Amino acid sequence: MKSGCETKEIKEKRSVSLPILAGGSTQPNEMRASKNSRWRAFALITLNLLMIAHIIQWWITGSTISPIEPSEAMYTLQNGAVNAGVIFFTLAILATLVFGRFVCGWGCHIVSLQDLCGWLMKKIGITPRPFRSRLLVYVPLIVALYMFVWPTVVRYFLKPPAEPLFPQFTNHIVTTEFWATFPTVAVAIPFLFICGFMTVYFLGAKGFCTYGCPYGGFFGIADKFASGKIRVTDACNQCGHCTATCTSNVIVHAEVKQFGMVVDPGCMKCMDCVSVCPNDALYFGFGKPAVAVSGSIKKNYSLTWPEEIIAAAVFAASYFAVWDVYQLVPMLMSLGIAAVTTFIAVRAIKIFRSKDLSFHRFNLKAAGQIKRAGWGFLLFAIVWTGLVAHSGWVHYHESAGAIAFQSLHIPDELALARPDPKQWLDQNDRKMMTEGGQHLRTATNFGLFSNSTAMQKLAWFEYLSGNSEQAANLLETTAAAQNGQPRAVSLYYRGAILNRTGRYEDAIKSLDAALAERPDLATALEEKGEALWQLGRRDEAIATWNDALRANPRLPLTYSMLAGAIGGEAADAYEKQADQFTPNDPYFHYMVGQRLENIGMNALAEKHYARAAQLNPQFRSRREIEMMAKPVKK
Repeated sequence: MKSGCETKEIKEKRSVSLPILAGGSTQPNEMRASKNSRWRAFALITLNLLMIAHIIQWWITGSTISPIEPSEAMYTLQNGAVNAGVIFFTLAILATLVFGRFVCGWGCHIVSLQDLCGWLMKKIGITPRPFRSRLLVYVPLIVALYMFVWPTVVRYFLKPPAEPLFPQFTNHIVTTEFWATFPTVAVAIPFLFICGFMTVYFLGAKGFCTYGCPYGGFFGIADKFASGKIRVTDACNQCGHCTATCTSNVIVHAEVKQFGMVVDPGCMKCMDCVSVCPNDALYFGFGKPAVAVSGSIKKNYSLTWPEEIIAAAVFAASYFAVWDVYQLVPMLMSLGIAAVTTFIAVRAIKIFRSKDLSFHRFNLKAAGQIKRAGWGFLLFAIVWTGLVAHSGWVHYHESAGAIAFQSLHIPDELALARPDPKQWLDQNDRKMMTEGGQHLRTATNFGLFSNSTAMQKLAWFEYLSGNSEQAANLLETTAAAQNGQPRAVSLYYRGAILNRTGRYEDAIKSLDAALAERPDLATALEEKGEALWQLGRRDEAIATWNDALRANPRLPLTYSMLAGAIGGEAADAYEKQADQFTPNDPYFHYMVGQRLENIGMNALAEKHYARAAQLNPQFRSRREIEMMAKPVKK
C-alpha cells in the first residue's frame, strides 16, 4: 500500500477482514472488534434514558430543569435567559478545548441516533459510505455563527446608544414550559427519520454531524486547540484498520503517519481506532494541538469543483425552501433535508454524466446505459426534489404574505371599531391587503399542511376586505388546530369580528373559549362585556368590564364603557380614569368614539369625536361624511 493515501479497500469497504500490505508484503490480518463501541453504546443509551426520565419528571411535577440543549443558548444571547442549555454548551466547549470532541462522540443524542441507524443498516447488509465535500463542511460553522453570533452583531449596530449590548440576565434554570421550544411529536418523528436514517444512508455514518450540526461548527474549532488527541507510537505499520473502523470519516492512518496524531476536527474521540489497532500503536494523549501543525493529507472527494458549486447552490436553495415552511420545519431538520437533497440532486446529475455509477449495492448505470435501479433512483429524485421545490413555492407565498401583513399601517383597534374597516385603509394598506391576501390564499389552498399563523393573517386580510364571515370561519378553523396563547388570540379576534357583525351569542362563546386559554386576556373581557350589553344583560356586562380592569387597570375604553353604563356621579370618576390612559392620538379617540357609539353611548362618543377633530381637523370632515351616509331612521 502506498503510505499516506487512502486505498480503495479502506475507502469503499468497511469489513472485518482486510488485505494488508505493509513493508511490501501481503499479510492477511483479521480486524478485531472494537471494545470501546460497547462502552460508548452504553453511555449513549444511558444518555437517552436520562432524557426520557427528565421529560417524565416534568410531566409528573410540572416543573424541571430547563432543556439541556445547546440551542437554548440562543435565548440567553437574545433575551438574557440563563438556562441549563447555555451552561451545558459553555462547559462542553471548555471541555473540548482540552480533551477534544468527546462530548460529541459520547454525549450527543443525535450521534446515538445516527449510530443506531448505521448499526441497523449493517445488520441488513447496508454499509454507510462517506460523502466528502470541500464546501459543505463549512455549513455547520456558518449556521453556528448565524445562531449564536449574528444576533449580537445586529444588536450592536441597531440598538439605541444608551441600551446595553447584552440584555439583563435572568435565571431560567428551572422552567414549567419544558417543551415550549421543541417541535411537536408529529414533527419530531420525521425529524429523527431524516436527520438519523436518511443522512446516514446518503451521507455516511456521521452525515448530519458533518453537514448539518451547528454546534459541531464550534466544537470543530475548539478541537483544533485541544491538546488531547489520538496519537501514535512507532509500532504503527499503516495497516489501515483505524480508518476502516472510523465512523467519523477520518483518514486516521494517513493523519497519524504525517502528523503523529489525528488532526481532523471531525474526530469525535469514539476511540474505536485505538481499540482495533492490532499493534496497540494508537492511544489518547496530550501534546501539541492540531493548530500547531501545518500541511494536509490528500483526500478523495466525492465531487469535482463544478459539482461542488452546484451542490452548494442546491443546499442553499433547498435549505431556505423548507426552513420554517408551514411553521413546522425547524432549522436542524431543514439542514438535514438540504444535505439529503444535495446528495440526491448531484447523484441524479451524475447518472446522466457518468458512464458507470453505483450507489450502495445498486448499479445505477453501466457502460453508458441507465439500469432499472438508476431509473428508480431518478424517479425518487424527481419526487423528493419536487416536494422540496413545492415547499419552497409555498414558503415564498407565506413569506410574501407575512411581509405584506407587517407592512399594514392601520391599527387593529381602529380596524375593529366598525363592521367595515375599509374606510380607514390608506393606499398602502389597500395594496398590502390585496397582495398579501393573494399570497396567503395561494399558500393555504395549495399547501400540503395547514399553517395556523398564515391562516390568522389571511383572516385579517379577509376582514379588512369586508369579508367578515370568511374571516370568522378562518379563525374558527385556525383555533381548532392551536393551543395556549395562539388559540386565545384567534378566538379573541373571532369574537371581536362577530361582535361587529351583530352575532353576539356566538361572540360570547368564542370569547369564553379564548378566556379558557387565557383568563387574564383583558381585551377579551372587554369584548365580552360589549356583547352582553348589546344583548341587554347590563349587570353582567358591568361585572365583566370590572373583571377586565382587574386584569388590566389601564384600559381607557373599558373605563369609558363603565362611565356610560353606570351614569350619574360615579361616571365622572370613570371618565377621569379613561382620560388618564387615553393617548392624544386622533385615531385612538375616533376609535373609542366609534366603539361607544356602537353600544349606544352617544354622548360619550361625541366627546371623543370632538377630541379627535381637535387633534386633527380632517376627522371633522370624516365624521360629517359618516353622518351623511347614515340611513335616516323613520
